[in-house]
Amino acid sequence: MSLFPVNRRSLRVRLLAWLSGIALVVTGTTWLLHGILLEDLARDFLGERLEREARYAVEQLQQGGVSTPAVLETASRGSQIFHHLYVLRFAGNVSASDKRWQSALAPLLNQRNEAHVEVSQNGQHLLVYRQPFVLEGKSGVLLVGEDFSRVEQGLSQLHWWVAGISAVLLVLLITLNLFAVNRALIPLSRLRRQLEQLQLGRRDRLSSDVPAELDGLTSQLNRFMDEIDSRLQRSRDSVANLSHALKTPLAAVTQVLRGSRPIDEARRQKLVERLEEIHALLDSELRRSRIAGPHAGRMSLPHRDASRLIDMFRSLYPDKTFRLDTQADKEARVPVESQDFSEMLGILLDNAGKWAHRDVTCRLTVTDALRIRVADDGPGISEQYLPHLGQRGMRLDEQHPGYGLGLSILDQLVTRYAGKTQFNAGAAGGLDVQVTIPVADGVD
Repeated sequence: MSLFPVNRRSLRVRLLAWLSGIALVVTGTTWLLHGILLEDLARDFLGERLEREARYAVEQLQQGGVSTPAVLETASRGSQIFHHLYVLRFAGNVSASDKRWQSALAPLLNQRNEAHVEVSQNGQHLLVYRQPFVLEGKSGVLLVGEDFSRVEQGLSQLHWWVAGISAVLLVLLITLNLFAVNRALIPLSRLRRQLEQLQLGRRDRLSSDVPAELDGLTSQLNRFMDEIDSRLQRSRDSVANLSHALKTPLAAVTQVLRGSRPIDEARRQKLVERLEEIHALLDSELRRSRIAGPHAGRMSLPHRDASRLIDMFRSLYPDKTFRLDTQADKEARVPVESQDFSEMLGILLDNAGKWAHRDVTCRLTVTDALRIRVADDGPGISEQYLPHLGQRGMRLDEQHPGYGLGLSILDQLVTRYAGKTQFNAGAAGGLDVQVTIPVADGVD
């Protein structure tokens, strides 16, 4: 068991791990490049200085102002002061300021080109510049070198000093990353507290004062809560409607059962009719509960959801013919909750199936708007009642053999999506209902 448990799923831990790893890689790479580039820079600097010294000595010889022994003497004194060494071959004679290096550098005298050469011997690292020249018709070669080991020791010390400074900077950078991550995650902590308050009922919605990256999350959560409230309200309205519808037949049945009059055949028949009415109302509500389907909370696929509902109503009304005519792509999505779409279409199909003589036609179109059109060949409804369809509490099915149950919920759903509903007399004698919902900005 770890002494300091770390939650690997934590966003804070992941950010710190990535930022710290990146900081370590960048710092380490910079340190390595520093060592390589610093050594190359020092080598170039010393090589250039050796080159200038060698050319100066050769120029003194060629100008005739200084004799060869004098040049050798000057080079010898320079080697003692600046820790340089030289090897000179001229007129068949080879001389060196340090006899220990004469044999090691002798092979370099046989070549006639200018070059920087590195030579190692007995743990020492020598940087040498070779300068060929011609004096008094005779060729010669001058080697000027410097012990590079001392420079490397200094560079190594400097490199490790830089390593220490880099380590301090790395710790400082990780600390700043920790501070920055904690500051950046404050909105998430605030959002978590809001969710806790939401769960405890201390607030109704999430604040929109969040970073831009969380706008989609908060708006979606608020939308879900609006959807829950809307569905709760619809459930309450549905229960209220059902309660109102059941109150009258239940009261009639109760009155008959409590009365002292004997139940003759006529009263028994009325009692059965009332009970069948109750059964029909309950069956209607149960059908509506099946309409929503398994895809609540998702965007609608009109073709898929409509096909599912048509199959369901074919089994609910086996004596009726349900036809689906869709001009929507099978994979087309519209920004309407799948449950809302199913409930809207289900209300229309249920009413049409209830009152149709035989045929129910459903047409779907998805262009700049989602258009749902359901028509049947039922008895229809008088034109004087058409403007009242969809009004809450107006139970036209109790006043005239026609439509009305559930249409108030349909109107609420369509209004929520800034749509509109049109009720017209159908060509086949029934009701023709068209629902139009604008979706131009959201068709997928």
